[in-house]
Amino acid sequence: MTAALKSARWKVKIRDKENREPPHFTIIRGTKSWRIDLRTAEFMDDSPDPSEIPKELIELIRDEANWQELCDVWDKMYPHNPVSDDENAD
Repeated sequence: MTAALKSARWKVKIRDKENREPPHFTIIRGTKSWRIDLRTAEFMDDSPDPSEIPKELIELIRDEANWQELCDVWDKMYPHNPVSDDENAD
């Protein structure tokens, strides 16, 4: 993440104790958080408005290597609920 995004208090993380939910990561800024599904790449909640997230941050996240890293971290944290779960594939 760029220094400007960090200094603006933007964070991207996979939270603990999320194993019963679909694989996702959370973008956090202050008290606001946005969850994005790692299988569908869609926002999981209607609020807060996803348009509040800087385009630069979305582009960084959607970079293939960064997306794969998020998937790998999820799979390591929650091996019984992997991102590539064939049972949940369309």
